[in-house]
Amino acid sequence: MRRSKYRRASSPTWFSGRRRIIAVAATLVAFGGIVTVTQVSSASTDRTTKRALAACDDLAAPNKTDLSTETRQGTWTTNNGRVTQHADDGAGDVATTAEVRARCRQWVMNNVANEEAAEEATTQARRRGNGGGNNNGGGNNGGGNNGGGNGQPSEAPSEEPSAPAEGEESQPPAEGGESQPPADGEGEGNQPPAEGGESQPPADGEGNQPPGDGDGEGNQPPAEETQPPAEEQPEQPAPDPTATTPPPGAGLGILTNTCDTSNLEAHDGFQRGDRCVSTEFGEVGAAANNPTLLITRAPRQVNVNQPFTLQVSTRNLIRDRFLAAGQGGYYVESSVLQNGLVRGHFHTACRILNSTNAAPDPAPVPAFFVATEDSRGGAAPDTVSIQVPGLPEAGTFQCSSWAGDGSHRTPMMERANQTPAFDSVRVRVRG
Repeated sequence: MRRSKYRRASSPTWFSGRRRIIAVAATLVAFGGIVTVTQVSSASTDRTTKRALAACDDLAAPNKTDLSTETRQGTWTTNNGRVTQHADDGAGDVATTAEVRARCRQWVMNNVANEEAAEEATTQARRRGNGGGNNNGGGNNGGGNNGGGNGQPSEAPSEEPSAPAEGEESQPPAEGGESQPPADGEGEGNQPPAEGGESQPPADGEGNQPPGDGDGEGNQPPAEETQPPAEEQPEQPAPDPTATTPPPGAGLGILTNTCDTSNLEAHDGFQRGDRCVSTEFGEVGAAANNPTLLITRAPRQVNVNQPFTLQVSTRNLIRDRFLAAGQGGYYVESSVLQNGLVRGHFHTACRILNSTNAAPDPAPVPAFFVATEDSRGGAAPDTVSIQVPGLPEAGTFQCSSWAGDGSHRTPMMERANQTPAFDSVRVRVRG
């Protein structure tokens, strides 16, 4: 029976038989490895997220603290709605256990889970980009562009691709005059790339070099041009500054600068003592931009339960940051500057002095306490009126105001000999 002249072309000899089987097996192994790594990585990510979520279930709301006796409870506005007052620094607005745990879970999903998912996606993208042969051997390199003459003009293809062009030999004759067949894995002058993915120029006797005048070398460029470029030395990393730069306070004999050395429990943002606060101090402004505060008007004496007003002026304080202590916002935010100025609020409190000859007991709650924020304030001084509803008993009261950053701490100063942003007055209450 006569065969059809339109027979299907046979497969290339270099990709037949055992080589085809090896290529398929290698592809399956690589794919299986990627799937396995993906599964292991995903499992690790899930475990990390689950551990973080489990830690949220251990949280509990704090017990309610004692509050000032004469302060209106909650949050309200004054000065025609322009000024917001928070009773007892927000200590009365205590979060429930359910609220604390829900906030924790939301934070885990927004930070731990999302960041791990993003890292996993980036890792997978890199694996996909670097896998599949790296475009070496099975693609651009070794399959035709390197060794086949990237640096030389392309010859017009002949009608029979497997035959050399007219007047040329694909291999110059070796010593003895016989042409050598290409080695296993090599095409016609196609060299696999060297390590690092750079193409190697064809060696003597390989590649489609036109024959010379009987010397067997052809028109090869000078030897120095055929050598691959020397490997560039990688840039040396800069020395680790932590290994060479002494920490602040070195040589002064500081006790510690981290909670890692403390035996106390970590502070959790609620009003709990005997804890270690790990929140960094944050940003400190220049001396000319440090906050100041002054009580500019106050009565010298009032009657029991008689309302009165304190006038408080602040400078270099943007009054727009307040985190309620009862919600876990105590000592959790580092100091933040805006155009060099501290962002925060200020406090006002009145407490009775049992003696004017000794420092008072710090534990009792004051009769009055508010934290003030109004999204105002700046480099220029301005004044806010604080309405005190009255004081409950006769005696000498200390009424004080002081600035606070986002975590209620007195703002830092550039110099150690600057006066903090606070002021106090004495008010005599008559019975």
